[in-house]
Amino acid sequence: MRPEHEREFREFVTARSADLLRTAYYLTGDAHRAQDLLQTALLSCARRWSRIRSWDQPMGYVRKAMFRHQINWWRVRRNRLEVSTGHIPDHGHDPVSAWVIRDDLMTALRQLPPRQRAVVLLRYYEDRPESDVARILGVSIGTVRSQAAKALAKLRTRHGELVLTEDG
Repeated sequence: MRPEHEREFREFVTARSADLLRTAYYLTGDAHRAQDLLQTALLSCARRWSRIRSWDQPMGYVRKAMFRHQINWWRVRRNRLEVSTGHIPDHGHDPVSAWVIRDDLMTALRQLPPRQRAVVLLRYYEDRPESDVARILGVSIGTVRSQAAKALAKLRTRHGELVLTEDG
């Protein structure tokens, strides 16, 4: 990598790491796994930075790399997934506190199949249009819509106390 490209990449990483790490955490549900996912995606993007840097949205390319790496990880781990007990430990907080709600939501998201989780995160957490989600995941807009509807129905069924709307 040329020195000016390396400098630009370092600046990009410094400016965008917090946002990317947050997205990685919501994808993985684990802080350490999120760091690993982000590092893997950044490594693959660093190798292609001379091309990526000239695009209008290099952030989108890095996010897409994270989603692809996470989907591949889910595929490899599909047969060895842990089974959630559905028991949320008592944190000693008011049950309507933001922490408990976030914990409930993360538990619910971890129970979704990989594609549905990716659709929910891209569509509602990142507030992306269906066309972007379809392009990132390499599926049709109809698939995005059906996966989002199925995911929201599962989230509502399993966790009715959470307020979920299709508008986000």
